[in-house]
Amino acid sequence: MIGKLASKIVGSRNDRFIKSLTKKVNAINALESKMQALSDEDLQAKTTAFKSRIAAGETLDDLLVEAFAVCREAAIRTIGLRHYDVQLIGGIVLHMGKIAEMRTGEGKTLVATLAVYLNALSGNGVHVVTVNDYLARRDAEQMGKLYEFLGLTTGVCVGQMPIEEKIAAYECDVIYGTNNELGFDYLRTNMALDVESRLQKTLNFAIIDEVDSILIDEARTPLIISGPVDQDNDIYRRLNNIVPHLHKQTDDSAAGDFTVDEKDKSVGLTDDGHDKVERLLRDAGLLTAEESIYNPANIRLFHHLNACLRAHNLYHKDDHYIVSNGEIVIVDEFTGRTMPGRRWSEGLHQAIEAKEGVEIQSENQTLASITFQNFFRQYDKLAGMTGTADTEAAEFQQIYDLETIVVPTNLPVRRADEADAVFLNTKGKFGAVVEDIIDSHKRGQPVLVGTTSIEVSEAIGEQLKATDIPFELLNAKQHEREAHIIENAGCLGAVTIATNMAGRGTDIVLGGNLEAKLRTLAENNPEGVDDKTMAEVKAKWQQDHDAVVAAGGLRIIGTERHESRRIDNQLRGRAGRQGDPGSSKFYLSLDDSLMRIFASPKMAGMMQKLGMTEDEAIEHRMISNAIENAQRKVEAHNFDARKNLIEYDDVSNEQRKVIYQQRNEIMESESVADMLVDLRESAVGAMVDNYLPPEAMPSQWDKQGLENAVMADYGLSLTVDDLIAENPQLTTEEIKSWLMDTLSANYDQKMENADANWRQAFERVMSLRILDEQWRAHLQSMDYLKQGIMLRASRAQKDPRQEYKREAFYVFQSFLDKVAEHITQFFAKVQFREQPIAAEAMKDEKTLENAAYQHPEADGLADSSNQASELDQAAQSASEYPKVGRNELCPCGSGKKYKHCHGRLA
Repeated sequence: MIGKLASKIVGSRNDRFIKSLTKKVNAINALESKMQALSDEDLQAKTTAFKSRIAAGETLDDLLVEAFAVCREAAIRTIGLRHYDVQLIGGIVLHMGKIAEMRTGEGKTLVATLAVYLNALSGNGVHVVTVNDYLARRDAEQMGKLYEFLGLTTGVCVGQMPIEEKIAAYECDVIYGTNNELGFDYLRTNMALDVESRLQKTLNFAIIDEVDSILIDEARTPLIISGPVDQDNDIYRRLNNIVPHLHKQTDDSAAGDFTVDEKDKSVGLTDDGHDKVERLLRDAGLLTAEESIYNPANIRLFHHLNACLRAHNLYHKDDHYIVSNGEIVIVDEFTGRTMPGRRWSEGLHQAIEAKEGVEIQSENQTLASITFQNFFRQYDKLAGMTGTADTEAAEFQQIYDLETIVVPTNLPVRRADEADAVFLNTKGKFGAVVEDIIDSHKRGQPVLVGTTSIEVSEAIGEQLKATDIPFELLNAKQHEREAHIIENAGCLGAVTIATNMAGRGTDIVLGGNLEAKLRTLAENNPEGVDDKTMAEVKAKWQQDHDAVVAAGGLRIIGTERHESRRIDNQLRGRAGRQGDPGSSKFYLSLDDSLMRIFASPKMAGMMQKLGMTEDEAIEHRMISNAIENAQRKVEAHNFDARKNLIEYDDVSNEQRKVIYQQRNEIMESESVADMLVDLRESAVGAMVDNYLPPEAMPSQWDKQGLENAVMADYGLSLTVDDLIAENPQLTTEEIKSWLMDTLSANYDQKMENADANWRQAFERVMSLRILDEQWRAHLQSMDYLKQGIMLRASRAQKDPRQEYKREAFYVFQSFLDKVAEHITQFFAKVQFREQPIAAEAMKDEKTLENAAYQHPEADGLADSSNQASELDQAAQSASEYPKVGRNELCPCGSGKKYKHCHGRLA
């Protein structure tokens, strides 16, 4: 109460912050006439002048007012758009490293250019992050004209781009890309084997468009680069035949074989289910008569069974995924977009493939991984913009240290948000939705129907077919036509049924998109369009626009409340752009997943006692409060999930930083000889101390054990007694010195005829190669550790996060020891088929793949990934394959041309 009163008197923190920026906005406006008087050449010369001033010691803050004024004038001259005052405020908010909440239609894409231009002047690159490839390309093309005019270069990074194009794009001043691609490129950069192959430079400044979608919705799952693991995929088919024989327990008192928790998306066998499952597994030949599914040897079998149960009971076709071209394609539950190439982990994707009868692809092993939280927190400065961030302001502040600033609209909002209508069941709800669509269509009012799944969007479409009302269906199955559908969604009488994707990033213009109409006109008339025809098209659009405004603007109909209030606000925000009229209404039923899982069970009984039928709706504040409470529960649950994920990944992230820094030092150093000596000393010291403990007497030494280990690991013949005979006062330190000297001498002898550059390149790349192999094994160990910690938490009542941090330290220390051990072993035992004596053969470091070598553990170094590096293939001799043409496919089965694979060894 006191807080609200104080806020009315002195204004909120947000109001005071916006007011504090007015002085800068006025200063920018004061320069407008001066900028208008400049010629194009003089305006363009400002960029060079700004860079000189930065080099002389001025800060970006010192240049803000003048740079914003230059950018605004350049925008008018290149793309015909002028920044409003509220857009200038948004640009300042972004430059300050905050989140600018600006409603739909306020021109966030244009707002970003102000902060992008100013920060790109530093020469360190600015990343503009979008939610999909289409928006990245569109924004780069449209805003690239502005940057090019001002002397800056623009690049785009999207999926399926050749590596050479990506490297060139990251050299640009401004880089547009999707969150997924930028994150994956970060991992790829830190998997490179040489400096030239690295993609990204420094992570300087990023502006995230639709920041809530990227940092909140998509932050529950990490980015993972993985490779297939050899396994028997037939086990999923056999288990898939067993699962239909198991019955779900509907409530605690009912009989059943397994329970389902929709909140946590988990399943669990009942006591009766255990016995039945083991009987079915024995019948299928997957268990012997004496075995239990809980035997340690059957842990994988239990894991696969759990995945199959989840696939059948928690993941549904056309809701969580679609089947396209014989593959399971995940559908993003928040945006409704498909995510090609993404796969569920822990065997779930394979279980769903078995369920749908498509080809089962191999389970994957993690090669590199990072969460969005830890990726974006590595930027020196981070900012974001969206129409809906305020409901998650606390999470942005706590996780990312990002303050959310609500920027006022340029014109007052005229959208009318009507109260929710709640029905007893889905049938009554859908009937009311169709009636609302018919009523709006009769008035000529365009309608956007928002659904939470492909299945619901298609069900409403089927009902509309009986009314003869034309409509467009926009879901993951029609994503290629998304831009075209949204361009026409504001036309007179248009009806668009869409999942949550709903064209985010693209405005729905009342009367239809005029620019799209003119573009289509130009495409259909390549010889040119006369002024009369152009005027007629514009006049027709204006007529349609006025008619739609008179009909009430865009009508938003929601068919279900999402688990997050923010997603509902996004749907509502499609209407009422730039002062346009509009209206919104949500139709709900007690069958909706949100109401069923989280709302009070007393609600259905109360509505039935009131004598309500399925065609009647109730609109009451108590119902609205129950819905909001349910949404808050889910938001809190999801926040805990994201917070839990990042607390675990923070441990891995510290380790990841150490390894990636080590990789960079190896790649950038001229020679790694000193590092190899240090690693050799560490490995030899650990080995000797293990068999000859420093505190033990010589009589207690395990001399035979040390001699066997030296032979096995280094291929050296060591007889400790002979050394003692030569020096009766022999110490363990002297034994270490003998091993060090012998290993160094043997390796130097192998390399005595090698060119110095060749040797340095060979040592550098092989060190990286072994480090990467051990890192991948370490990631797998960390995954197992996390699973084990969860069991320890439930049984020993210990804090799993603290246990994980403590155990992870020892696992990482063991990993570092293994790196030293394996690198030392490799260089001790490596043998060359031909001594590398021709220095002229080493024209380029990349030709080091020509080094064919043998090693007893070479197979253990092979990458299990289908993205294996060329160095992996160099581990085999070119002579193993028959003579083939250089442009033919390599007979090794890599899919590459022979000249790019084993032909490089010939």
